[in-house]
Amino acid sequence: MNSNILFFFIFIGVASFIFSLLFSKLAHIFGLVDKPTQRKQHIGNVPLVGGLSIYTSVMLALWWKQELLVHSDIYVLCASILVMIGVIDDKYDVDYRIRLIVQIIVSCLMIFGAGLSLKSLGYILFGSELVLGPLGYIVTILAVLGAINAFNMVDGIDGLLGALSLVAFSGLFYIHYEDEQFNIAWFCLLFIIVTLPYLLLNLGVILKDKCKIFMGDAGSMLLGFTIVWILLQGTQGATSQMKPVTALWLIAIPLIDMISTMTRRIKKKQSPFKADREHLHHICLRAGFSSRKSLALISFMAASLAILGIFMEYSGMSDFMVMIIFLFVSLLYYVMLSYIWKIISWLRNN
Repeated sequence: MNSNILFFFIFIGVASFIFSLLFSKLAHIFGLVDKPTQRKQHIGNVPLVGGLSIYTSVMLALWWKQELLVHSDIYVLCASILVMIGVIDDKYDVDYRIRLIVQIIVSCLMIFGAGLSLKSLGYILFGSELVLGPLGYIVTILAVLGAINAFNMVDGIDGLLGALSLVAFSGLFYIHYEDEQFNIAWFCLLFIIVTLPYLLLNLGVILKDKCKIFMGDAGSMLLGFTIVWILLQGTQGATSQMKPVTALWLIAIPLIDMISTMTRRIKKKQSPFKADREHLHHICLRAGFSSRKSLALISFMAASLAILGIFMEYSGMSDFMVMIIFLFVSLLYYVMLSYIWKIISWLRNN
């Protein structure tokens, strides 16, 4: 890393911290705060500006170094739309159907504006490549919706969304750096750096609770969408080097937790989008773990699965076997969480 790049990242990191403090003050003036409720058990009104500070920092970075991202103009357009609807949702609670429509529109902008779509799922069919053809457009839209909402759903305890995002971006940075795709690697590092100030303020590591902020829907949508963008750029096309199946491991916990929770809701004949307290972080809290211990445990799980995925990426293991292992882990996760209280009761009695 040369001195110019180092100065660039230090400057953007400091800017992200300043934006967080500035927007925190403005949030109280404009009412962009999260108020305590029966479901949201925090103290006082907390500014929902983590996403805004990350977005503003990234826009500044891309204005400075557009070469970090191919089709940066389309990305900026998509990110701006998502952050705008996210801020409106944070303040006024937008109907989930409107959010889905906006997310579909943004997905189409990415597909047809930047040419990013799922064309192949890799060699997951007993060594044969699964080419999607025209179906890839629909699968891409579902992937974007899935990632955005998966990261939105894990934003339930302090630090979790930020930590799981750092796991994903760190894994992507490592893979792209190893593959000598340096521009996209720096873009991943950019997101790591601009997310850190939010995480430190959210957890009260610096300034304690005086400047505590939350990410908000604007942030969760921005992070989920950006991760999908990078995954598509890294796995699809002639110059891509990362296996598509590896992408699943980098976002394993948000993805598996979302699918497991939605499956349980459907089995109960409930809407898959109905809010409840059945996510992994809720279960950890109800099992007696503190918020910090729950954060540490889930982050460790996510990092372990990401590292396993990266190991298999470079081990020469077939895509088919990597997919089978991922499906096994997903099934194990679903079964264990479905019977978690019986398992905990048995452990306590023995």
